[in-house]
Amino acid sequence: MRLPARLYRQFDADPALPVPAAAYGGWHTVETELAPTHTALVVMHAWDCGPPTAFPGWRRAVEYMPRAEKILAEVFPPLLAAVRRSPLPVFHVVGGGKDYYSNLPGYRRAVQLASQSPLIKPVARDPVYGHLQALRSGEAFPGRHNTADIAAGFAQLDFAPTARPVDGEGVAENGDQLAALCRAHGINHLIYVGFAINWCLLMSPGGMVDMARHGCLCSTIAEATTAVENRETAPTEQEKQQALWRIAIEFGFVYNLADFLRALPGAEPHPQP
Repeated sequence: MRLPARLYRQFDADPALPVPAAAYGGWHTVETELAPTHTALVVMHAWDCGPPTAFPGWRRAVEYMPRAEKILAEVFPPLLAAVRRSPLPVFHVVGGGKDYYSNLPGYRRAVQLASQSPLIKPVARDPVYGHLQALRSGEAFPGRHNTADIAAGFAQLDFAPTARPVDGEGVAENGDQLAALCRAHGINHLIYVGFAINWCLLMSPGGMVDMARHGCLCSTIAEATTAVENRETAPTEQEKQQALWRIAIEFGFVYNLADFLRALPGAEPHPQP
């Protein structure tokens, strides 16, 4: 399975220039090879967040929801249908604090496969810690007036209809479970889609930071994700571009949707172990 991918040439800086990084090669396209039997698509935090009018405070704090819903409606159906016709397995990474997945056979299999690692005990928290977290919540994200809507939204969390697991696909809630699925399937390259590329897909349990520590290459499909943006970056989605750069130099490759779909072999779906 051969297809082009984007990488960022982070060399060679020129110390003689006023800005040494101006000499970097920047974005370029390379020809890559994927081994279908050792590659999986990971769908992470592809949630149904309710209709636009349901939790207005949630949408005031999470501005990318309309972009995510467009991707879920337009990109996910053809992408998942094509992957499910190929040898690549589909894994799902869940989260959000609500149990909407423990009844699924793919999750029960992941739990069974995963080693029973001891839970990490958090450091002790004092009253000042609580005050500082409350200050961050009120003044940085998400804003005190939005917390009730966000809590109500997370209380009804579920898979988006176009991202719901089928046919016993693996479901993991942390890196240990996803790594166990990888070992069972012989997977060493994970291609992430879902939300958001600069937040959960990088840093949440089962995200790229976790899985790189387990030895996996972690790539993405640019059109199948979006990013958390701020006031200054939202008009041009600069945070998404920054996240794609980070993936290209630290974790894996950046694929285009059309190239990925053209390269997929149309074999039978990957059998479940």
